[in-house]
Amino acid sequence: MQNAVLITIGDEILSGNTVDTNSNFIATELKNIGIKVVQIFTISDEIEIIKNTLKSAFELGNLVITTGGLGPTRDDKTKKALAEFFDDEIALDDVTFKHLRSYMEKRGRIEILERNREQAFVPTKSKVFQNHYGTAPCMMMEQDGKLSFSLPGVPYEVKPLIKDQIVPFLKDKFNLNFITTRIVSVVGIPESILADQIENWELSLPENLALSYLPVGTRVKLRLTAMGTDDNVLQSQLEEEIQKLIPIIGDNIIATSEDKIEKILGEILSRKKLTISMAESCTGGQLSLLLTAIPGSSKYFFGGVVAYETQKKIDLLNVSESSVERFTVVSEEVSSEMAEGCQNLFKTDIALSTTGVAGPGKGEDGKEVGLVYYTIRVKNESETFKLFLPHLERQDFIYFVSQKIIQDLVGILIRK
Repeated sequence: MQNAVLITIGDEILSGNTVDTNSNFIATELKNIGIKVVQIFTISDEIEIIKNTLKSAFELGNLVITTGGLGPTRDDKTKKALAEFFDDEIALDDVTFKHLRSYMEKRGRIEILERNREQAFVPTKSKVFQNHYGTAPCMMMEQDGKLSFSLPGVPYEVKPLIKDQIVPFLKDKFNLNFITTRIVSVVGIPESILADQIENWELSLPENLALSYLPVGTRVKLRLTAMGTDDNVLQSQLEEEIQKLIPIIGDNIIATSEDKIEKILGEILSRKKLTISMAESCTGGQLSLLLTAIPGSSKYFFGGVVAYETQKKIDLLNVSESSVERFTVVSEEVSSEMAEGCQNLFKTDIALSTTGVAGPGKGEDGKEVGLVYYTIRVKNESETFKLFLPHLERQDFIYFVSQKIIQDLVGILIRK
């Protein structure tokens, strides 16, 4: 099996100003063709640091992919570090320059600055993969049978380089195994009990299949991974094992192919021909965002209200002033009334509501940060839940609560 090491280069990543999405994408693409990522480094754009990290990377794997540090400014030093590491020199590559000139002319840049021209200078020993979405090319270097690919850092440039050029190149060069994964999502069974329940099935899995338990809130994702030379055979093998698993777990399985809980909910709503609406306060529209991100959600999602201020809960959702005065705005009673008011407003089968304190300060009524009530109303039946999550940062709190509500709703719907 080929082992890969990823290196993300750039002070903007280390400072936290930019999130590294490239590593996740590249690791997934490599996994799909049977290449395992064994290490990910994030380093500053300094020549000696880059060279030392390349040395460490080649000790860990036989494939190294770097992203970042290839721009036209002085703080991008990756190209020089590559030349020094591979005992090479940098020179103008005519093919790359012609590609660069054509790329810029198509965008109305007739005059090419010297800084832009320098993008066409590459190590002489490198194989160049032209970048059709930017000015910095990808350069491949080889040493003792091990490969290094250096890519720009912009994600929309990285993705086509990986998918359209580097992955096909690697598949041609190496006799790679396929790695195929299926997710079985289970609700209503704690992880330890689930492990006991499916132990015999797990022990009888073929040697080329591996099982992982991934708890997510109230859901357990069973990840089945198969490795082999024929993807069609692997797909059939996974399906066969999942069919054996279904009778063991029964209705607690909510999906056998999809990972995102909001996609699973969408499929259930579509299948049962149910409609849904949201009345959000502390989640600030995150619930609506999750559901509407799924293609086709307009079939079941009718709308939502972000009633952040107390008076808006009264005006828009018909929450009674007496309930607010007696129980406070962050309460089981107000949450329940919000859901009922939302259901009446949008005329949906299901309504969800949230009221809580996301922080960083306490609520207007003195309620503690991390407290939330949420209501799931299906037809004429309501159930209100309470969570207290004082350890979560504001954005983590909002996302966790939204995910938890969707998972709880899925559990309720599969039992009906």
